[in-house]
Amino acid sequence: MSALPDREKLISNFNRCLNQEEKYLYIIELGARLPLCPDSLYTLENIIPGCQSQVWITVNLDRNGLVIFKGDSDAALVRGLIAIVFSCYQNMAPHILLEFDVCAWFSSLTLTIHLTPSRSQGLFSIIRFIQKKSLLLKKYGSN
Repeated sequence: MSALPDREKLISNFNRCLNQEEKYLYIIELGARLPLCPDSLYTLENIIPGCQSQVWITVNLDRNGLVIFKGDSDAALVRGLIAIVFSCYQNMAPHILLEFDVCAWFSSLTLTIHLTPSRSQGLFSIIRFIQKKSLLLKKYGSN
């Protein structure tokens, strides 16, 4: 996922946006950076409940014990939100991910206050799904 900015760079980039429209365009740009996913992603096991759009995500460990993600959505803006969540959590071990204050981090982006209630609900459904999968990875080492 090297095409996605790290947490600090993402905050910096959002702070440079002059208005909400620029933020939305940047979110869509981030979504376009997500790598193409294999057909095996698009299963019921990987679908995120609670999202208005179709969202599929997998959460696994790399050989160093860090959480890695694959994800996609049928909506461009939601793909961007997925990319933001992946940027937030990249290079974290499951126990660090579970301790990370994601709500405070999202506040620093000043993004969630401008999302519709259904998009905010979907975003937090994605986060809960990743946290649940990370808890399983922490306990069992696989999902």
